[in-house]
Amino acid sequence: MKIAVVGGGSTYTPELVDGFARLRDSGLAVDELVLVDPAADRLEIVGRFARRILDRYGHPGRVSWTGDPDAGLDGADAVIIQLRVGGQAARISDETFPLSCGCVGQETTGAGGLAKALRTVPVVLDVAERARRRARPGAWIIDFTNPVGIVTRALLDAGHRAVGLCNVAIGFQRRFAGLLGVSPEAVVLDHVGLNHLTWERAAYVDGVDRLPSLLATHLDELADEVRIPAPVLTALGCVPSYYLRYFYCHDQVVRSDRDGPTRGQRVAEIETELLARYRDSSLTAKPALLGQRGGAFYSEAAVGLIAALHGLDPDGVHSVNVRNNGTLPFLPDDSVIEVSARVGADGPTALPVAPLPADVTGLIAAVAGYEQLAVDAALRGGRQRVYRALLAHPLVGQHEYAEALTDKLLAANARCLG
Repeated sequence: MKIAVVGGGSTYTPELVDGFARLRDSGLAVDELVLVDPAADRLEIVGRFARRILDRYGHPGRVSWTGDPDAGLDGADAVIIQLRVGGQAARISDETFPLSCGCVGQETTGAGGLAKALRTVPVVLDVAERARRRARPGAWIIDFTNPVGIVTRALLDAGHRAVGLCNVAIGFQRRFAGLLGVSPEAVVLDHVGLNHLTWERAAYVDGVDRLPSLLATHLDELADEVRIPAPVLTALGCVPSYYLRYFYCHDQVVRSDRDGPTRGQRVAEIETELLARYRDSSLTAKPALLGQRGGAFYSEAAVGLIAALHGLDPDGVHSVNVRNNGTLPFLPDDSVIEVSARVGADGPTALPVAPLPADVTGLIAAVAGYEQLAVDAALRGGRQRVYRALLAHPLVGQHEYAEALTDKLLAANARCLG
């Protein structure tokens, strides 16, 4: 099997490569891994390190790298897209310009998330069109590029065979398994919502929901991990993802972010150090510092999903971004949701979702409406479409803010948006 990784020069990539090498028992036989990235110097550093990782595990697969996307995609059986248009500088911008209006600055939601979507969707669609022409017939596109829900919707709207992937759910699965003293595979989550707007409503072990006992015995610990006050978890009766803090604790987050460096600034520092370490020809294992980069369990999620999509795990349940198609009856069928799904060679099939409470459905519906407008703005452009998307987003939602943020967003991204 040939796998192409678009954005292969990312400092994330060694995590992914380590997974391909370490999880060979999944049955996923990766004969060739091609890293595609226009940043030649960075790509070579990561590529050489990736080759050393495979060698360390005695993995027979070949690693190559190229700046030519057509060459990299040629004959690929699966395409992973993990690119970042504009690099960390654009991320830092996304995290800062909304703060001037008293709105959360974050790279995947609110005004910053819209900026990232506008930069990203056209580039991803170009990659996907190239893959349609060059990859093997039936090749799957696995999108790890944020904002995953919006990008996946754009891919599906364009007719591509795509699935969106996020590491939030697998992180919860591993955490709950550790607390319960069981293997991760024994935990099946009731994971539901939109990308970066999800709730863990149950954690089944042998058909028994263990989440109530986890909340009873580890409430403060779980609340601290998602940085949301414990009374919120108690009221909801479930565990929201970390990203819900931008909604439930909005003003607190804004005050905190105004006083310190952004996450993007810290990630830029980590990336510089990681690349320096990757240059060391004696390094053959991913460094512990990579864990601070983010994307925990990304490799496990990706390997498991690709194996399932190729029929190697017919009973496997994975949390993915897929068409709604009636799963959440309050959303249009063409919305893209993030849920637990059974995945096979024909793709993912969402597991049934029990009725959601009104506060959750209301928030999901509002953000899903914004995402539809965001895709339209990314595809057709225009100041008015950007403004409408911002006006619709619950983290903006006022004319004064939407008007000002539209101008700031377009000014900050003029080079990328043309």
